[in-house]
Amino acid sequence: MNKVASITLAFWIMKICATTLGETMGDMLSMTMNVGYAVSTIILMGMFVATLIAQVHSKAFHPYLYWLVILSTSTAGTTTSDFMDRTLQLGYATGSAILITLLAGILLLWRFTMGSLSVNNIQTRRAELFYWFTVLISNTLGTALGDFLSDDSGLGFLGGATLIGGIIAMIALLYRFTRVSHIVLFWAAFVLTRPFGATLGDLLTKDMAHQGLGFGTVGSSLVLLLILGATLVYTQRDSQVKAA
Repeated sequence: MNKVASITLAFWIMKICATTLGETMGDMLSMTMNVGYAVSTIILMGMFVATLIAQVHSKAFHPYLYWLVILSTSTAGTTTSDFMDRTLQLGYATGSAILITLLAGILLLWRFTMGSLSVNNIQTRRAELFYWFTVLISNTLGTALGDFLSDDSGLGFLGGATLIGGIIAMIALLYRFTRVSHIVLFWAAFVLTRPFGATLGDLLTKDMAHQGLGFGTVGSSLVLLLILGATLVYTQRDSQVKAA
C-alpha cells in the first residue's frame, strides 16, 4: 500500500491550505507570540521529527497523520527559512539559492538511489524518508521564495501570489494536455504551492499598511485549519462511501 496521499484535486486544495496554514502558524509562534525564529525552529523541528517517526512506523496510510506531517514540515520550514534569511542575515535570494541547491541534491540522490521520483509507490522506509525530507526542504524553500517575491521583487503579496498561481495553472495545463513528464510536473507544482501559500499567508495576515488584508496570524490560522479539516473529513467520507 502506498503510504502517501493520492494525487487528486482535493490533494492540491489541502496542500495549499496546509502550506498557507504553516506560514500563518509559523509567524504566529515566532512573531505574534514573540518566541523568535531560532527557538520556534527548534520547537517546530521537534514536532516534525515526532510526527515523522509516527508516520514512518505506521503500517499503512493514515490520512490524518499524513497531513499532520505535511503541516509540521510547513510550519518548521517557515521559521527555518526566516531564521536563515533574517536572523543569520543571508537574505531571501541567498537563502533561496542554498535551499534550491539542497533540493536539487536530495532529488538527484533519491533518483540515483531508488531509480524513480514517483510518489505513486512509496512503500519502503528509505523511499518514505526521501519523500519527507524532500517535502521539508521544498516547504522551507517556498517560504524564502515567497518572501523574495513579496518583498525584494516589488510584486507585493498579491502580485507574488498571482504570479505563482499563474505558473501553477500553466503546469496543470501541461499535465493535462501534453506529454511532459508527470513526475517532473508534480514536483514543480509541489514546490510552487509552498511560495504560493507563503505569499497568500502574508496577504491574509499583514495589516493594510503593509499591503495585507489584516486578518492576523491567529484568525487566519483558525480559518485555514477549519478549511483543511473540513476538506479532509469530506474526502475520507467520500472514499468510504465509494468503497462501501
